Amino acid sequence: MSTIAILTAAGKGIRTHQDIPKQFLHVENKPIIIYTLEAFQNHPSIDEICVVILEGWEQILLAYAKQYNITKLKYVVNGGATGQESIYNGIKAVKKDHLNDDIVMIHDGNRPMVSSEIITDSLVKQKQHGSAVAVIPCTEVVFVSKGGNSSCKSIRREELWRTQTPHTYLLGDIYNAYQEAKTKGITNMAATCSLMEALGKKSYFSKGSEKNLKITTVDDLEIFKALLAAKKEDWVK
Repeated sequence: MSTIAILTAAGKGIRTHQDIPKQFLHVENKPIIIYTLEAFQNHPSIDEICVVILEGWEQILLAYAKQYNITKLKYVVNGGATGQESIYNGIKAVKKDHLNDDIVMIHDGNRPMVSSEIITDSLVKQKQHGSAVAVIPCTEVVFVSKGGNSSCKSIRREELWRTQTPHTYLLGDIYNAYQEAKTKGITNMAATCSLMEALGKKSYFSKGSEKNLKITTVDDLEIFKALLAAKKEDWVK
């Protein structure tokens, strides 16, 4: 049985207002996508990596992978018009060479702080329940507002869980889910957990972390830099 990580890196990074896609921005002299690749390269349970990339950036990715010795990178696939299409492209590429009971772990290429513990727990929970979606509890009060100006209605935060990635499935299960979505006309589901919900399928939770941030804005870049520089104090349990 093989475990393949599919990293989605086909976004243009419009919200960072930079001239290049956010996944190729350098932080501490290293592209963000390489930090993410290294997390899976260094995890002993990950056998292969597939990157779904923005068209035109394939050779740059391969050059960086060679420079940083990312030997598990086996697939470089172009993204689609939507997040759903991009993930499906990655799944189809992997499906050609693997069995239905192989494991697929889908992760945002711009979540570079994914830890070994998060990856391991995702694999453990998938083995126990058949699927795993990384989540963290919601610690803030959440209001419902149509206009974004005011509200008199909130949702109990104890019942709210914020999803992250990775999302982990059997290859056959996730492939069939995307096929079913296509048949039913379900489109533009950027996350696999949303697609599963639309299909009426339950998602089981695995460990996430506040550090496992998704870099989409300049503020996120600053937080990422701070996290790279931070060290856990000896007194923190």
